[in-house]
Amino acid sequence: MTLPPTPLKTDRSALVARLAQPHTYDLAIIGGGATGLGVALDAVLRGLSVVLLESHDFAKGTSSRATKLVHGGVRYLAQGNISLVREALHERTNLLNNAPHLAQRLAFVMPSYHWWEAPFYGIGLKMYDVLAGKAGLGATEFLGPARTRACLPTVSEHDLSGGVKYWDGQFDDARLALTLARTAAAHGALVVNYCEAVGLIHEAGRVAGVHVRDTESGQELDVRARCVVNATGVWVDALRQQDGEALGRVSKPIVAPSQGVHLVVDREFLPGNHALMVPKTADGRVLFAVPWLGKVILGTTDTPRKDLAREPEPFAEEIAFILSESARYLQRAPRREDVRSVWVGLRPLVKPPEDDGGNTKAISREHTVAISRSGLVTVTGGKWTTYRSMAEDVLNKCRESGLMPAHMPGSRTAHFALVGAPQPDAPTTPICEAPGPHLYGLERGLLEQLPGQGVMLAPNLSEAMVRFAARYEYARTVEDVLARRNRLLFLDARAAAAAAPAVAAVLAQELGVAVPIEDFLKLTQRYLTLP
Repeated sequence: MTLPPTPLKTDRSALVARLAQPHTYDLAIIGGGATGLGVALDAVLRGLSVVLLESHDFAKGTSSRATKLVHGGVRYLAQGNISLVREALHERTNLLNNAPHLAQRLAFVMPSYHWWEAPFYGIGLKMYDVLAGKAGLGATEFLGPARTRACLPTVSEHDLSGGVKYWDGQFDDARLALTLARTAAAHGALVVNYCEAVGLIHEAGRVAGVHVRDTESGQELDVRARCVVNATGVWVDALRQQDGEALGRVSKPIVAPSQGVHLVVDREFLPGNHALMVPKTADGRVLFAVPWLGKVILGTTDTPRKDLAREPEPFAEEIAFILSESARYLQRAPRREDVRSVWVGLRPLVKPPEDDGGNTKAISREHTVAISRSGLVTVTGGKWTTYRSMAEDVLNKCRESGLMPAHMPGSRTAHFALVGAPQPDAPTTPICEAPGPHLYGLERGLLEQLPGQGVMLAPNLSEAMVRFAARYEYARTVEDVLARRNRLLFLDARAAAAAAPAVAAVLAQELGVAVPIEDFLKLTQRYLTLP
């Protein structure tokens, strides 16, 4: 099946009307993050009938709050997890090839301040190259002090002895999630945001569907399916508990949430197109300074968290850690007042049986697929880089468990171009540069035909982009546009607040309803508040 020449319009009333029609789907997926969307695309390309339900917006949670790296996991190599690294390196290539407008290679430099650091880490990174094989993005190089400074112009020069340069990838996580949703929809899947799963349908001890509520209208519906996948990230245990209670069983939690904090500063703190990577900070963590969409991301932390807030907030010690560690490696230390935006993501780390919820740095980043006695399929863990192989694993396990037909074909997603993807060898603008029409790939021409192409509502945000978000990308709110279709909230929260009224006016024209901004303005303050 080929994609339609023009993208599908995302008419909300039509989507909900289709959802209300009596139908039993092969697969119902709860959760519109990377994993759920990956499962939806894989399943629909195998010929299954698919519905995906997201209670908020696609990638609202963890999937829009990554460090923006498509990587094999250098830190996992140090932990000896060779299989995870090998898988991730293979999937890194698939992702970069399937969405070259949204995911590209990026050079990283580890500066060395002790004589042993460059050879020690360099040998490990040479192993990284070996594991990547033909999927490698570039050879690891040892750098002298002068070349290290050329790659990282603002790196601290005190006792700088050289460095190691290696290659990984980076991407726009939220836009990739939207692209997965749109690609799945273009091939027949029904994907609906702002549609909450409020309960499971059980019949004769088996899961037979989902009770859902359209959060915009309040309308409640029953969606029936032969198989239900719980892909709700850090929130999977709530649905598992609900499943267990319905059958008189107790479901023990399997997720140990870990919080990762990111600070965004201007490019003057790290100009150029190389990322800085510190493999071991004062407390044993990894520190990145990554150029992304015209800014620099500093992070990240790895802190256990018990609550599961939709908008988690950073702890004071996390902010202090990132700023103090950055000061050790940059000539000009970023201060609190230099931060343009701060955002937090919760990682759904899989809890080992003996885990006490303490040290999340020691928990594996591998994913798990669990199938309950009722047939509820839960998938959690993993990372963005391996979303595709996670989805393939979910469907294969469903087939092995008899939840899918034995004759179900294999996955087609390894080499399947996503919506808007240009040819892999076509020239692209680096993701580290300021955002613009290039992020739309082959759909740039359609974007430029929309009204308001030359009317700028904020830096790198045109009126046409807002219209595109409303017509083709499921946008319903100002936050949808400024946080995930355009990443302004993540890049500069003050600029996002200033743009909100103009964005709301255009969105109201497109949706035919009033679009409030009060909640979004409160949200921007949270992205500006450093404890």
